[in-house]
Amino acid sequence: MQESVTYQAIIRKGRQQGKQEEARSLVMRMLTRQFGNLDEQLQQRIGALSVTQLEELALALLDFHSAADLIVWLDEN
Repeated sequence: MQESVTYQAIIRKGRQQGKQEEARSLVMRMLTRQFGNLDEQLQQRIGALSVTQLEELALALLDFHSAADLIVWLDEN
């Protein structure tokens, strides 16, 4: 069973979802620490980002000075 294509696809999908959730959680913690609680709309926009986008956001937020910088980044990406 572990060698089946379907089983392997399920495992890959689970790993990808786990990685995305970890990245989203880390970015949200970083943003909350820097700017306080974010409104629901921003949280939803961040929640919709891919793992690659979340990784890019994690690096970009080091240069953010306000939540407005986050909004600009989200609008551009």
